[in-house]
Amino acid sequence: MPRLRVAQTRFLLLLLSTWLGVFTLTRSVLLLTHLSDAAIGPGDLPRLFGIGLVYDLGFLCYAALPLALYLLLCPAWLWRRRNHRRLMHALVAVSLFAMIFTAVAEWLFWDEFGVRFNFIAVDYLVYSDEVLNNILESYPIYPLLAALATIAAAGAVLLHPFTEAALATPLASWRSRGALAAASIALFGLCLGMLGQDAPRGLGGNAYQRELAANGPYQFFAAFRNNELDYPQFYATLPEAEVGAMLRQELAEPNARFMDHDALDIRRHIDNPGQTRQLNVVLVTVESLSAKYLGSFGDNRGLTPNLDELRRQSLFFSNVYATGTRTDRGLEAITLSVPPTPGRSIVKRIGRETGYASLGQQMSSRGYDSVFVYGGRGYFDNMNAFFSGNGYRIVDQSSVAERDIRFTNAWGMSDEDLFNQTLALADADHAAGKPILLQLMTTSNHRPYTYPDGRIDIPSGRGREGAVKYTDWAIGDFLSKARNKPWFDDTLFIFVADHCAGSAGKEDLPVANYHIPLFVYSPKHVAPREIDTLASQIDIAPTLLGLLNLDYTSTFFGRNLLLDNPAPGRALIGTYQHLGFYDGKDLAILSPRQAIRLHDDALGHSQEHAADRSDPLVRRDIGLFQGASYAFGHGLLAWHAPTAAEDDTAVGQ
Repeated sequence: MPRLRVAQTRFLLLLLSTWLGVFTLTRSVLLLTHLSDAAIGPGDLPRLFGIGLVYDLGFLCYAALPLALYLLLCPAWLWRRRNHRRLMHALVAVSLFAMIFTAVAEWLFWDEFGVRFNFIAVDYLVYSDEVLNNILESYPIYPLLAALATIAAAGAVLLHPFTEAALATPLASWRSRGALAAASIALFGLCLGMLGQDAPRGLGGNAYQRELAANGPYQFFAAFRNNELDYPQFYATLPEAEVGAMLRQELAEPNARFMDHDALDIRRHIDNPGQTRQLNVVLVTVESLSAKYLGSFGDNRGLTPNLDELRRQSLFFSNVYATGTRTDRGLEAITLSVPPTPGRSIVKRIGRETGYASLGQQMSSRGYDSVFVYGGRGYFDNMNAFFSGNGYRIVDQSSVAERDIRFTNAWGMSDEDLFNQTLALADADHAAGKPILLQLMTTSNHRPYTYPDGRIDIPSGRGREGAVKYTDWAIGDFLSKARNKPWFDDTLFIFVADHCAGSAGKEDLPVANYHIPLFVYSPKHVAPREIDTLASQIDIAPTLLGLLNLDYTSTFFGRNLLLDNPAPGRALIGTYQHLGFYDGKDLAILSPRQAIRLHDDALGHSQEHAADRSDPLVRRDIGLFQGASYAFGHGLLAWHAPTAAEDDTAVGQ
């Protein structure tokens, strides 16, 4: 068979070479549209496409194995039948459609997130109802599918002579088939052992180059297979005694007393001075509200007049960073005050998402009605299970009567509908004499960017600018209505983003793309001022409990930003595999395979270089992430009911 005079081999190679051509074309188009970001020199091209070819072939070894085995086992009498030949021609057409569909899907995914398929794509498959509706509302999907089908059919016609030639070639003998089957299985096993789940290495520090070299379908299945990463196995570590000492140094505060002799157990009693304040709390997590959209941060499009005015009236934190790039990461950080451990967020770790000492548990134990209020359906991202198992009751779209919802899209109720539900919930609890923690998650600032007509001067569905301006309008409308409520004066309103609108960049962790605003608004109780301390979403819960003067037992990794604390500021940011520690100037990154890197001047020129465990910034990075992973794995974040001493501070006591 030196000249491929074997029908099965020729047919299989025809399909695989077509797939390979589409993969190469996809990589080339993505490269051409991001040349400046990828910073590719002539000498980099062979390496990028060479590594890309390895990953393309690796995926094809996986994907083609079932077909290869079928072709090799297909008996001659079936192979020669006319209907079977027609089936093979149809397979070429279907395969072409799948190739083109995958290429277009990769382009759209890259346009949204700046990466190949990853955990996000897996989540989109799991939560197919919301995602399918989102796609239908965002793109002309049916004309697009028709166009793809037409192109695939035309391609099948062009390939018809080559397909016929392959099918007319004599079949291999059974002995040859056995050898080919063994070779296919061996090649499959080789790829399984050689290719890791993360993006290709050997392309320097430029994240775009690594993503371009990757293979989208391969990355998708790798992410589907691996949703947790064991920290000690994949990341740089320090001796546990050192980590424990470092944690206690990082979390030491004048009013904190550690409660366990195990240094890795950060459980501590927080004694917030002053009389406990029985204030309501409305904590609004706003979808994709990057700091860069605010006019007060320099945007000149006039998208956020209400938030810009609110900044002048609030306790405003100007130097806050999100922990991650997804909603579930933001909710995890705000609710549990924990750094982003590698792999999936705790919110989505099915079977391990409940029983934590959350903000909701802390407030519920003091007599508060802790409610998670979501504009969409709370099964998305496992939110209902997470919040209901950590001290909250749930109010989502499915809880609201249809007559009370004026506008919906793929993701749920409009923000104004969500805020109207919040007003009703607050009214009911106030009438019952019960203090409230209403923790909201909005949805409108998300593709397809649709909202009720007549609210702003940008038509619905035109893009992100309109969604941001509508969200700002809805917040202004909400506060205007709330000011007329009897519970307004004794309520803390907190507004913060879940994450930024875009997280892609040349670096694995582009710090500027994690910058978010944080407002605390309560005219009667909180004086307006600005705080520029470097901070993270994990600092919100301890700061809130400090504002209420609540004493509590803390498992939080965050700090009370209002204390006079000499400890230097820091922000913890990450993706599912890269874990970053930012000190206001430089950034340390921990990655799988014990990789350690530093970015000097992370918000400026951001020069990357390798580092080791001796660097002080790296040690702080390791200490907090290794400590958080240990605490999660060993049950040290679990909720325990308050002691009798703590009960004395409960509301109504």
